[in-house]
Amino acid sequence: MAAKKVLMIVGDYAEDYETMVPFQILLAVGHAVDAVCPGKTTGQQVRTAIHDFEGDQTYSEKRGHNFTLNADFAAARVVDYDALVIPGGRAPEYLRLDAAVLDLVRAFDSAAKPIAAICHGAQLLAAAGILKGKRVSAYPACAPEVTLAGGLYADIAIDGAVTDGHLVTAPAWPAHPAWMAQFLAVLGTKISHG
Repeated sequence: MAAKKVLMIVGDYAEDYETMVPFQILLAVGHAVDAVCPGKTTGQQVRTAIHDFEGDQTYSEKRGHNFTLNADFAAARVVDYDALVIPGGRAPEYLRLDAAVLDLVRAFDSAAKPIAAICHGAQLLAAAGILKGKRVSAYPACAPEVTLAGGLYADIAIDGAVTDGHLVTAPAWPAHPAWMAQFLAVLGTKISHG
């Protein structure tokens, strides 16, 4: 398997697990991951938030960790990457207001390169206008955005994931095993046990 180069777009208060875990999984299987944030450069950090499901009407939110960026958003070009990862949390809510972020998401989609988005990451996909006719999972509170963007909201278990072409989506961090397994399959990553 050839190593892939993956771009991850994050921002302050991206969900902690949805940032740290895919970043580490992709590195662990031998891929390179550039984590970037608009307005920040290599070595700077974003603050993360931990979202948990504790029986309330919505998730609870607590301060997470500082996540160090290892690349510059301003230098990110779709031609330099094989795939894109979009964590959830609160970051997608404001990142979708950045035209350069939306252009980058559209460029990955136009090139049919694998895109993995989880939880509120669907807000970026919807704002970029790439969901028409696609079956997409997201945190249930994002279902109206998926539908309004022309997507087919997949109401699946919190630990499930959905692949539709080059797009791999999931509702929240409990889906990491399914989400990352499906994303690795779309990337062509083969893991053997022998």
